[in-house]
Amino acid sequence: MPMDMRVVLTEFEGILIIEPEYFQDHRGFFFESYSKRRFAEHGLEHAFVQDNHSRSPGGVLRGLHYQNAAAPQFRLIRCTLGEIWDVAVDLRVGSPTFGKWFGVELSAENKRQVLLPPEFAHGFVVLSEFAEVQYKCTGHHEPSAEASLAWDDPDVRIPWPISNPILSDRDRNTGTSLKEYLKNPAFTYTPPSRKRTEARFGTFAQA
Repeated sequence: MPMDMRVVLTEFEGILIIEPEYFQDHRGFFFESYSKRRFAEHGLEHAFVQDNHSRSPGGVLRGLHYQNAAAPQFRLIRCTLGEIWDVAVDLRVGSPTFGKWFGVELSAENKRQVLLPPEFAHGFVVLSEFAEVQYKCTGHHEPSAEASLAWDDPDVRIPWPISNPILSDRDRNTGTSLKEYLKNPAFTYTPPSRKRTEARFGTFAQA
């Protein structure tokens, strides 16, 4: 059975929500979680090279992580068990949305996916008893390029739905502030022309 997907634009240039079509009956459901051909039909051509999978109990917060321009990664993120609130922060200096956060609920039930460009720090918090998150990356993990933004930066002001999240030592102690990031930014913004944007992404629904 041929299956398609809905691609939804957001107010953040480059962040896309993917809503796959799925088939469901008394046996359960089936859908294509990723199809290179289907993505290409929507103007999305990415060479994914690594898949990651995490499992976390409720209340865990991971983030906000990114790899710098030495090893950039597009990430295609989905939640395959439970529910998370997924967050990204724009790190492109000069962007209309620089330093602002984007958030969306991803769950095994809604089957949404989020495509994030490399220039966004990413994190999530687990809303259910447990959650499993899987994501595809266009670049390999490179420890020397790892960086993080503080999850509780007062200048970003992300309204996390959990007041006392469970954090790793790294996420608690090593995330930089947006002010510190500006002293040596990893990414700058290059405005795309309208024609180039339409050629690359086509005409999509608005979030």
